Amino acid sequence: MKKIFNLLLCFFPFITLNAQINEIGVFVGGSNFVGDVGSTTYIAPEKLAIGILYKWNKSPRHAYRFSYTQSTVAGNDLDSKETGRNLRGYSFKNDIKELSAGLEFNFFDFNLHDYHTKVTPYIYSGVSFFLYDQLYRNIANPDVMQKQNGSSFAIPIILGIKSNIAPHWVLGAEVGARYTFTDNIDGSNPNTNSANVLQFGNLNNNDWYVFSGITLTYTFGQKPCYCAY
Repeated sequence: MKKIFNLLLCFFPFITLNAQINEIGVFVGGSNFVGDVGSTTYIAPEKLAIGILYKWNKSPRHAYRFSYTQSTVAGNDLDSKETGRNLRGYSFKNDIKELSAGLEFNFFDFNLHDYHTKVTPYIYSGVSFFLYDQLYRNIANPDVMQKQNGSSFAIPIILGIKSNIAPHWVLGAEVGARYTFTDNIDGSNPNTNSANVLQFGNLNNNDWYVFSGITLTYTFGQKPCYCAY
């Protein structure tokens, strides 16, 4: 009876602690914007993007992920291959500060207790909340923009690949597009009824922004108990 009790105590940490392996680290990369102003190239990082992230690995296949990322996104019609945008010549800059939470799924098992080299592609999605500046162009002088504080939500879609490069260290590379619930990061579709505010572009499509870069995380948490009798 005592051996059975000890065996159960041994397996209990395996069930709980193995499900609570943590990662904390940084993201460094670049950002680009896809909307009504500037280039329409989907992945073209040009502005520095930095962030921090935390993962709670529930299994070798999935983890809850939380992150904060910030960057400046910008667009210039002169960089576009579309003739209409080149002739229009608008440009903008906007600061993005994003909080994101969701689920990361590994295509292959990624057991952090096993220090042998492992590589796996992964996908992440969830919900993002971000702060930005709502931009306004006056019809009389569209080259001069006004702004006020704004916020919105986005759906992140991140694809990446990662590997444990050393005990407790994981290096990843990823590209993450955010479909936003606003069409005014570039000042093309302000939420206003004023007749003096300019609206232009495709007013039926919301804006996107993309973060591309690398992640480096440190793993920590107790190793599960294995007992032999």
